[in-house]
Amino acid sequence: MFDELLAQVRPPALVVVDLQGVIGQAIRPLETARLFMKLREDRGVHGVLLNIDSPGGSAGGSEMITRAAQRLREVKPVVAFVGTIGASGGYMLASAAEHIIAQPSALLGSIGVIAYRPLVYDALSRLGVRMDVAKSGRLKDMLSPFREPTSEEKAKEQELLDDMYNIFVEGVAQARHLTSEDARSLATGEVYTAGQALKHRLVDGLGDLDEAIDWLAARTGESRRVRTVRPKRSLRELLLARNTIAMGGPLGVAVQALFGEPGGTLDGGYHYLYTGHSGGGR
Repeated sequence: MFDELLAQVRPPALVVVDLQGVIGQAIRPLETARLFMKLREDRGVHGVLLNIDSPGGSAGGSEMITRAAQRLREVKPVVAFVGTIGASGGYMLASAAEHIIAQPSALLGSIGVIAYRPLVYDALSRLGVRMDVAKSGRLKDMLSPFREPTSEEKAKEQELLDDMYNIFVEGVAQARHLTSEDARSLATGEVYTAGQALKHRLVDGLGDLDEAIDWLAARTGESRRVRTVRPKRSLRELLLARNTIAMGGPLGVAVQALFGEPGGTLDGGYHYLYTGHSGGGR
């Protein structure tokens, strides 16, 4: 009798973390990493479910959250559930989990990196505005939106993209126990249905959120009682994130690259992002 009463008053030992939207906008990297650190140190938390609905986002932000999730997994069971989309940086995050369950209609994958850089010099010239730049080296204003990139700059940018791509691919290979060759063959930037992802060993099973909770409960030996948490954000950040996400796809990312992430900083225009997804986030 006492044990039953104690179970009712004790906070659930299983935690669901809702992660919906674009990483860097709706999903704030620093706040999310801090939340994972807090869950890792909380002795009352015995297992974590990452409820992911994200097309990815900023490259740096995706890696920051993924590394924090990997550290969480080192001390506690972590399962990822993808209900609608877990693509690019969203899939990178899912791959940090011990087990991935996806709804059959979900889209996953889009392993790759993309860069957006708005070029505004033509629009400014029509307004009679010219940008004067003083710099210490020929590449100091590389990727500037105020002029066309040189062939040298284009080559160097491709080197940056290739390096980020390799980081992503090797991370997936290690997390999903794939050879580098197999991971690279899947990393074309395309998305897969959950069924295709299962065949390619990018996920471990098909199911819904309840089945993901069942898996975590069995893994930890705890009851199915869960509590849901989200990284803390101000009202201003919520409104700004919604407005930018509403633009969707490449346009939203272009605005982010030009003006910075809502409530955040410029990210250099490099993204682990699936641009075919027009929305997401709550």
